[in-house]
Amino acid sequence: MFSSRRSRLLTATAVAGVAALALAGCTASNTDNGGSGKSSGGGTITIAVTNAFTSFNGDTPQSNLDTNGMVGYLTGISGGLGLGSFETLDPSYEVVKQESFGTMEKTSDDPLTVKYTLKDGLKWSDGEPITADDMLFAWVVNSGWFDDATLDPETGEVSKGTQYFSLAGSTTGLDMTDFPEISDDNLSLTIKYSEPFVDWELVNMMGKPAHVAADHAGISLEDMIKLFKDTPKGDPANPAKPNDTLKKIADFWNTGYDVTSMPKDDSLLVSSGPFVVSAFTPEQSITLEKNPEYKGDNEPAYDKLIIRFIGDTNAQITALQNGEVNAIYPQPSADTLTALEKMNAELFQGDQVSYDHLDLNFGTETFKDPKVREAFMKTVPRQQILDSIITPINDKAEVLNSQIFLPANKEYKDAVAASGYDQYNEPDIDGAKALLNGATPTVRILYNTENPNRVDSFQAIKNSAEKAGFKVVDAGSKDWGSLLTSNDYDASIFGWISPGAGSAALPQIFKTRGGGNYNHYSDAEVDKLVDQSQVTLDPDELAQIKIKIDAATAKDFYGLPLFQLPGLFASNGTIDGIKYMGNQTGLVWNAQDWTLTK
Repeated sequence: MFSSRRSRLLTATAVAGVAALALAGCTASNTDNGGSGKSSGGGTITIAVTNAFTSFNGDTPQSNLDTNGMVGYLTGISGGLGLGSFETLDPSYEVVKQESFGTMEKTSDDPLTVKYTLKDGLKWSDGEPITADDMLFAWVVNSGWFDDATLDPETGEVSKGTQYFSLAGSTTGLDMTDFPEISDDNLSLTIKYSEPFVDWELVNMMGKPAHVAADHAGISLEDMIKLFKDTPKGDPANPAKPNDTLKKIADFWNTGYDVTSMPKDDSLLVSSGPFVVSAFTPEQSITLEKNPEYKGDNEPAYDKLIIRFIGDTNAQITALQNGEVNAIYPQPSADTLTALEKMNAELFQGDQVSYDHLDLNFGTETFKDPKVREAFMKTVPRQQILDSIITPINDKAEVLNSQIFLPANKEYKDAVAASGYDQYNEPDIDGAKALLNGATPTVRILYNTENPNRVDSFQAIKNSAEKAGFKVVDAGSKDWGSLLTSNDYDASIFGWISPGAGSAALPQIFKTRGGGNYNHYSDAEVDKLVDQSQVTLDPDELAQIKIKIDAATAKDFYGLPLFQLPGLFASNGTIDGIKYMGNQTGLVWNAQDWTLTK
């Protein structure tokens, strides 16, 4: 699904394929790329992915999509990961420090204090220096420091005060820090936490360029930093009049990077990573070239990367076979594998740290009654969906019975026992009818109409639910991602894909008004458990908290996990260096290491 770079943490990303909240991922089995000799450099590499690009800022609720995140990762940072930031992850979901960008040092345990120091001489792609001003801007965005909003408990809308930055993730973690200290040379930023924070090592203190935000707000960078330092922390008990300049900065960050065409404003393209966007054709492709100002360890050997958006898997395969693209990131299926094997493509396979799920919308009238939610869950033919979509690819796959853990996680069996999600493996139409007691609720289901798996899941759920008396309305759309934040549906089918590390997805998805809490779920006990998860350092205790959250969602009839998605990359043998990665960066996670074969 979708998917924090700057001062935020690794968060889950919404994708057209799928995504997960599992924090200790399953290790993927890699297929080695045995290409011929490597070229000395240069050239153009073209790949195909499923979803179109919509925003240069994939960290907002409406733009938290996988392709946006991939471009963000290559040009700087996205979802807590980035080639132009302090750290990335390897295929085992271990942190890889990017010391050519800067260092992160814990200077105290009590209170927890962390110092970020940039390497001297770093520049944005427009030639402006990267400094602690940029880290401070990242902290402001992701800490919620200036927010003084009170939200309506029913609608989640602001009833008084102001909420400035709109995050797909959560302020959890950085909301426990004091205002940062900046070094005299403006290269270091130090933050101090009021409590221990479980994911402090995954806070990546970099984001969008501060000077670009200042310019769009009509002020100098110096004045913007002064504004941050001089404006008091927000207090919801005593909300202040909205700060107009701060609001301009936030409004630009929230929506200014969303695009429907190649922007005429080059400042939207400014990058800290090894790549910078040079062209964009809506619904077709986006082109990245070498960032001339990048001096780190991730500089690619080739000149240009073109990412084509091809939603149809067969069209991706045809493009690969014809040499129109060098590699593809298709929707896995038995037919896809057969076609790729027939053309002798190089395959890179493994499990994704992701899962498809059906969420019930607590914000509409249809599912206000828990009996109606339970009844609908009883109609979902999960085993049938698994057998039709996943089993042909992986005959060992099983129905997923956790919202948080995947089958490879050691905690999975205990989580299933606690939640009881496994009682919904097969439909219970009679049980659903008894709960409805003659009622015939209308359920509008949102899903991606251009994803064959989602289409099949929707049709199977519709056919089964209508046997119990539900009236199912097809609310599917190719623009499903932007519609998730609306209330124009009663249930949604989509997937979460996570980085594979950290616990930031818990407040993002399950906490009241979390940035990815699209179905308006709210439970006071779950909120407490989620808060505890962010300050619990003992792994065993943390696992028990997650199991309790899993059980609580089942008790509230939150919806149903469906299945973990297998992952697949394919190449026609013209690229060296591709390796499998199961998290939200997908195929491009090591694009900087690729070379064209001779």
